[in-house]
Amino acid sequence: MTAEQLISFARGAPSLDIIDIEGLKAAAVRALDADPAGVTAYGTSLGYPPLREWIAKKHGVAVDQVLVTNGSLQADAFLFEHLVQPGDAVVVERPTYDRTLLNLQAQGGDLHSVTIHPDGLDTDELGKLLESGVRPKLAHIIPNYQNPAGVTLSLEKRRALLALAVEYGFTIFEDDPYADIRFRGEKLPSMLSLDEHGVVVHASSFTKTVCPGVRVGYLVGPAALIAEIAKKATNLYISPGMFAQATVYQFCVSGDIDRSIAKVSSALGERSRLLAEALRAQIPGVRFYEPDGGYFLWIELPPDVLVDRLAPAAAERGVAVVKGSDFLVEGGHHALRLAYSAVTADQVEEGVRRLAAAVDEVRGQR
Repeated sequence: MTAEQLISFARGAPSLDIIDIEGLKAAAVRALDADPAGVTAYGTSLGYPPLREWIAKKHGVAVDQVLVTNGSLQADAFLFEHLVQPGDAVVVERPTYDRTLLNLQAQGGDLHSVTIHPDGLDTDELGKLLESGVRPKLAHIIPNYQNPAGVTLSLEKRRALLALAVEYGFTIFEDDPYADIRFRGEKLPSMLSLDEHGVVVHASSFTKTVCPGVRVGYLVGPAALIAEIAKKATNLYISPGMFAQATVYQFCVSGDIDRSIAKVSSALGERSRLLAEALRAQIPGVRFYEPDGGYFLWIELPPDVLVDRLAPAAAERGVAVVKGSDFLVEGGHHALRLAYSAVTADQVEEGVRRLAAAVDEVRGQR
């Protein structure tokens, strides 16, 4: 590896070496052989019917509760447009996914950020916010290996959040694309599976388990809500990409999805471990929580390290990072999100070495 090569901790995407290219090739051929008419037609705005049925079975819901979209970010956008009007209160995690903040702000939402801890959202803090009179339309939650913080919402807090949603009449948006990428720890039930009152809308994606290029995500929610969003989808694009969805379906029913998840989880578990070891060894004073799965590690740097200075200094050394301030309405000026998903194991230590050199430079500035 030469010094000129960019090492990117910026993008939450799997590196090419852990994507099942051969499996995807075979799945695409099977999709065309099995259903040439369905794959090449416009189809329905609800998505490719066999994939909808597979997703419904996975989550134990009726097929009319499933809408398959062009990536889960589009699913998010549909839901935000449907539920959030200008001035509506919306609860978000602090920190949270940067594009969630941008999309909700574009909708005119009144954002209320609630602290997250190693066991997820502070439900006591949320309870006090609700008691103060705030009545959110929506609470956006990333329950597993959260982006950017890497934390997982505990079972106790999942139940507490559901109870609050029922009591105060808001929708929980369970944004859950990372759930299957687990290195250790027990698998927790989704809030969708625990929901007895129809307060949860669930979103996920095949971006993290298959590859980003397929652009296949989905929403699961009450049938009436899904039908309303499907009408908007019809007007927007008639139907999502049937070829991509049919390919994903064949990839799933063949069992390739399970092998892909195992490969990605194993590789990312190793990269996460190596990244944690390198950070401890090379950057004194750094603080972080090691995730049990997912793509991201959130680091807090000493107060004399401003990431507005650190990010360009790191870029000059050939390492890309994302500033923590991008994931917060305010704050995050000493934090970074590091994505270890696209960095191969042999790049991790060198990437941290470059980052550590940038930290030293920034500390030396007045």
